[in-house]
Amino acid sequence: MADLKISEDQPRAFTRRDLIKGVIAAGAVSSAAYLFRGATVRAQPSAAGSVERLVTLNVNGQQRRVDVMKQETLAMTLRYKLGLTGTKLGCDRSECGACTVLIDDVPHYSCSILTHTVRGRQIVSIEGLAAADGTLHPVQQGVIDEQGFQCAFCMPGFVMATVGFLKTNPSPTREQLAHGISGNLCRCQDYDKILTAMMRGAENMRSS
Repeated sequence: MADLKISEDQPRAFTRRDLIKGVIAAGAVSSAAYLFRGATVRAQPSAAGSVERLVTLNVNGQQRRVDVMKQETLAMTLRYKLGLTGTKLGCDRSECGACTVLIDDVPHYSCSILTHTVRGRQIVSIEGLAAADGTLHPVQQGVIDEQGFQCAFCMPGFVMATVGFLKTNPSPTREQLAHGISGNLCRCQDYDKILTAMMRGAENMRSS
């Protein structure tokens, strides 16, 4: 009897089942705390210096609501959040110009523009150049008229750079246009043919 009493007074061994129960209970408490915490956080204003994740962008004449990270570039947002894959990612470090878009009618490398910095500005990608009825922009038509590209990976960037340049100089010489779009590179290196196509686009714009 004495031996039995001693064994009854000893604490019960901690089993694997006890461990699992403890983990489940702790998870339930943490989940509840997170839910209540989320409600509290939503009621508070953003901290100074923080970036709002859900932003509205004016892209190709449409208001687009999109969730972006603070370090996210406009090129990434256009391609992978909005599905506008005409904007190409080449070097991704502001050298090749394949990702060129217009921001307030000025050409910019979208790979080096943070998305949250262009809220309230007019963004135009290659998809936004054609008219609503499908009529191509005069510069796009110039590419078709002259068959100006080989692989055409760089083509959207050249077109956007040319459209932006022609807004400031609608009647450029060949040398002036070459200088105006010199920030764009072509892997196939057929620059003479590209320039001919862009000059045809300038002619199309003047005659339209």
